[in-house]
Amino acid sequence: MPAAALSPIASRSFLITPNVGIMIWTIVVFVISLFILRRAVFPQIGNALDARAKKIEGDIDTATRTREEAEEVLGEYRERLKEARAQSDEIVQRARQAAEAHQKEAKEQGREMVAEATKRAQREIETATQRALDELRREVADLTIMAAEKVTRKTLDTADQRRLVEEALAELDFSSLSSDAHNN
Repeated sequence: MPAAALSPIASRSFLITPNVGIMIWTIVVFVISLFILRRAVFPQIGNALDARAKKIEGDIDTATRTREEAEEVLGEYRERLKEARAQSDEIVQRARQAAEAHQKEAKEQGREMVAEATKRAQREIETATQRALDELRREVADLTIMAAEKVTRKTLDTADQRRLVEEALAELDFSSLSSDAHNN
């Protein structure tokens, strides 16, 4: 057979035709490679996968513990928040009570001050009324003396003046003036 005619077909037939020697060597190389992989590489891959699995389990356990701790802290926070709200409500209630007590006390003091001012004003009115009545008596006495002098056209001595004033004052009703002043 010529070499030119075999070359394209031969190269194609090489891949198709079985060669027992190459097959044996391929199987031997495969078994040796599998043995080396099994002894050296597979244990390391297994160890790496085991370590990764343990790390993942540890991370899951850590996450679980962290979640539980977070829930516990959240529960404590909520409890403290309830306590703080209760305390703030109590403080507000106390402040309201104190404000109400202060308001009542201020009203009572105001009432006392008004009552005191009313009593003081009443005393001042009574005093002023008494002074006015006394002044009115003096004026009436002076007018009576002047009228008596004009009527009698003579000057009265002190005893006569007193007697006339007392008589005039006895005739006047000052009690009605005093009660009218109190009523106003």
